[in-house]
Amino acid sequence: MGATRRPGGRRLRAVAAACLAAAALTTGAAVAPTPSDAAVAPTASGAPAGPAGSGAPAGPAGAAGLGAAAGPAGGPAGARSPGCGLIPPQAPGTTAVRTVDSGGLARTVRVHLPEGYRPDRPTPVVLVFHGRGNDGATTEDFSGLSGLPAVVAYPDGVPGGEGKRSWQGAPYSAPGVDDVAFTGDLLDELESTLCVDPGRVFATGKSNGGGFTEILACRMPDRIAAIAPVAGAYYRDGEPPCRPGRPVPALFVHGTGDATIPYTGDADRGLPAIPAKVAEWVARDGCRARPQTRRIEPDVTIATWRGCRDGARVRHVAVDGGGHTWPGATAYSGGGVTTQTVRATALVGDFFGLGGPR
Repeated sequence: MGATRRPGGRRLRAVAAACLAAAALTTGAAVAPTPSDAAVAPTASGAPAGPAGSGAPAGPAGAAGLGAAAGPAGGPAGARSPGCGLIPPQAPGTTAVRTVDSGGLARTVRVHLPEGYRPDRPTPVVLVFHGRGNDGATTEDFSGLSGLPAVVAYPDGVPGGEGKRSWQGAPYSAPGVDDVAFTGDLLDELESTLCVDPGRVFATGKSNGGGFTEILACRMPDRIAAIAPVAGAYYRDGEPPCRPGRPVPALFVHGTGDATIPYTGDADRGLPAIPAKVAEWVARDGCRARPQTRRIEPDVTIATWRGCRDGARVRHVAVDGGGHTWPGATAYSGGGVTTQTVRATALVGDFFGLGGPR
């Protein structure tokens, strides 16, 4: 099967070089946006704008985000979950804590219903995975992802090394805890109690949680439509080779000044350079090697790889000097500089075809 082939070294090197060149533009001259790229230029509020001069928000990203890949993961877009027609266990516009039994553990998760939630209309789902030592409540606070028009779930990891909550795939993860299986159990819970669209389930997260979304894309491509890690920690060891069986759209947001998860990688800790990680997904999704690149002054460069198989896309947002932070956050989200040029939440919402936060 074509999707199980390991990307060739020559192609990976070519894509990594293109990615590095794109990142280098964060200290170079501005790049004029193409008409299609202009559709995702942030507005003054930080939310993505529609086509130049329209004043409209970006819609389900035909030109800007996922395009055809935004729909089917576990089924066609607009599919109805078993929870459709049921009275929801909480009011729209609220966040409530739930407990999900998984692997013999009672796992906690914060679930936010959007203001416009209706039990007769399937709603997209966004899973948000916190960083090591953090939790769902804090991540909900600094990210602002609950403003997206989706059911947004913030699960809590299990304490691992040094007693800090973490996710599978890292050297400090709690031994014997299957977070991939837990994610499946969490989705089963959401689909059985809420009216959600199983074909529009997306995953994002920060640091260790961001790296975990890549594991989900590799291991659960039938249930995860796309991923958008921010300041992700992608440890090389401990996981089987990634063979998702279909192209999974991916957005990578990372600061070049991240001292926790260095942009240039850390071989001693098993961390790849971010351009190399992006290159893996460009090759895995069968995209054209050369990206379309544009600059948002003073410190952001966005590179988008198109022409991928089945309409998928890969996008990389490099923040010059950006730290181990959530771009656009006003509350503390990690060490280093937090750019206000773009908002990670708006970038994620646009890439998932949801538009910006409301």
